[in-house]
Formats: sequence, structure tokens, C-alpha cells
Amino acid sequence: MDPTLAARALSAATEITSTALSGDDPGAVLDTVVARAAELADADLGLAMVSADDGRVVVEAAHHAGADEPAPDDGNGESLRGLALPADSAAGRVARGGEPVASADFTVDPRTAPFVPAELHGYGAFAAAPFGSGGRVLGALTVYRKRGREPFSAGTVEMLVAFAAQAGVVLALAEGANARHRVALYEERERIARELHDVIVQRLYGAGMQLDRVRRNMRKRFAQADGARLSDAIDQLDQTIEEIRGTVRALRSPEPRHDTGTPTDLAESARGEVRIAGELLGYPPTLELSGEFADIPAERADHIRAALREALSNVVRHSGASETRVTLARDSDGVKLRVRDNGSGVPQGVATRGLRHLAERADAAGGKFFLNSSPSLGTLVAFDLPLD
Repeated sequence: MDPTLAARALSAATEITSTALSGDDPGAVLDTVVARAAELADADLGLAMVSADDGRVVVEAAHHAGADEPAPDDGNGESLRGLALPADSAAGRVARGGEPVASADFTVDPRTAPFVPAELHGYGAFAAAPFGSGGRVLGALTVYRKRGREPFSAGTVEMLVAFAAQAGVVLALAEGANARHRVALYEERERIARELHDVIVQRLYGAGMQLDRVRRNMRKRFAQADGARLSDAIDQLDQTIEEIRGTVRALRSPEPRHDTGTPTDLAESARGEVRIAGELLGYPPTLELSGEFADIPAERADHIRAALREALSNVVRHSGASETRVTLARDSDGVKLRVRDNGSGVPQGVATRGLRHLAERADAAGGKFFLNSSPSLGTLVAFDLPLD
């Protein structure tokens, strides 16, 4: 290989490596690879073709000599990106077998002529080299010169093969960096979501409960307008909590995920909910924990936490109870939540609001919800959720 050409190839490989390490999208890195390959080979056109599942190769990046954009139009005004060539084409064979191919005029060469698409009929000299990493060929890097120009020299083809091999490693590096960036982003979103849910929502919830208790304790001293304003403030807090929960769900699910969520310590969350309810009730509810709760998936824990919060909210708002017992147990069937109080039962109409939402939540999550309430026996709220 010509020393000058080798030096230029090394410089181009260094540039591509820097681009990959800067965190650019692998697609942008591939555009740079094609542009530098075309420049090094003194080609009029460069294409990067990636292998498809059916054996075909598809153009993922294109560069025309003298064009400012890495994916320009062909002579007919149609973009070459997305163009598919059959598995038996020269590029398809290179991507499959890993051996480079060169031709003085690929439109008449028996090895290549049957597979030349209409978009490339204006070109003659052709060379293709495989690119990939770890012994796995990902596709073919191809360069073309317009018909009538001289063929690619053996040294140029050798350079193209070496450059494509280096580019394959760099692309793998870019893919890895991109994957690490996505993981870091998910972890940051999860951290924000957890802080929103476990800190902000609990504070808003506690404030709303305190306002509601003040309203009930001082109802006789309030003017009707004051009571309406206080009720409106409580409703706005409830709405804000729901909006934050929606934001939490969006943060935790920015795109489809296949895991069941980051594990969370449900026991600690339960203690926090019970502590807030105790401040509002004027006595500490009894909390009984049975089983391991440190590895409950976040999505499952959210359901249990919401059920506990709603059940305790109803005790504070409506029951007038002097005793409240919370039982949280995990066994082979899943997690079972029980909230019992000795109050006057759930007033008529309340079950059509928050408790109805818990029934819908349990149904959607594959769990079970039931309510047993009477003025003489108090209230039992049960929420069972499988972990499978």
C-alpha cells in the first residue's frame, strides 16, 4: 500500500474513533466511515450496506463525492439510503463470505452485472470490502467510480479492506457507548422517578391528609365559602399527586422494556405510609410484616403502595377508628396486603371513587381486591398481587 495512502487511512480511522468516543449515534459514525472511504479511494460514490435477516444487504449510509451531506440523492433525485441488493449480489456475497471483490466495470462483469440496480448504472469501477467486529461480518463497504474512469488499484482495494476492518471495530465501539448511554439515562430517570414518588408524593399526600383533618375538625367554625376553598385545595393536591404519578410512570417507561422494573424495598415504603397515617390519626397503626420485601419489582411495589395509601386514607377520612392494623405478607403466591380498622365503615358513595380505582388496578395487574365494611365491624381492605 502506498505510504501516503496508508497515512491518510490512519488519520481517517483516528477521526472516526474520536467521533465514536464522543458519543455520537452509530448511524452518524457510519456516515463518517462512508465519506472517508470514498475520499481515500478517490471514488465518486461510497455505500455502507448492512446484512438483513434474509441475506440481502441494505444501504444504511451513502456519500457522493463533492456532496456536503453524507446521504445525498442519486442522479435521478432519489436517495440511495434504504436500497436493498439481493444476497447473490457482489455486496451480498462480501457481507456473507468476508472476501473482498473488485471489478473494472461491474455493469458488464459476469460476477456482478446481473445484480446492478438501475440507480447505479452510471458507475463502472467497483470495489467492496467486508466490515464487522469480533469475527462477525456486519455488512459491506463499497466504492464506485463513474463509467470511463480507471479501475481501483490493488493498493486501493487493500486500503479499503484494512479501513473497513478498522471501521467495523469502531462501529462496535460506538454501539457499546450508545448502549451504556441508554443504561445511564434509564438509571437517571429511575432515580428521578423514585424521588418524585417516594419523597414529593408522600409530602403532598401528608399535606392533603392534614388539610382534610383540619376541615373535619373545624367544620362548624368554617364559613361555607371557607370550607369550599379548603375542599378545592385538597382536590388540587389530589390532582397534583396523580399528575406526578403519571410523570413517574412515563419516566420509568420511556420506551418498551422487557424487565419487570428495578427492585424496591416495599417494607420501607410501607413504614413511611403508616407513619404518615399515624400522625393524622393521632395514634400509630400496627404494622406486621412477613417475608422478604427488598427485591419487589418497582411496578409491583407501586401497586401495593397505592393500595396501602388509599386504604389508610379512607381510615383517616371516614372511619373514626381507634385501632388500625396493617398486615403485609409475601409468600409463594405473591404479596398480600390487609388493612383493618374498628371504625364505622366506609360511607355510602366512597367506594365508587378511590377504592374503585384500586379494584381496577388489581384487575389490570392480575391481582385481587375486596372490601368488607359495616358500621358495627369496621372495614377490611384486601389487595393481593402475584409477582410472576
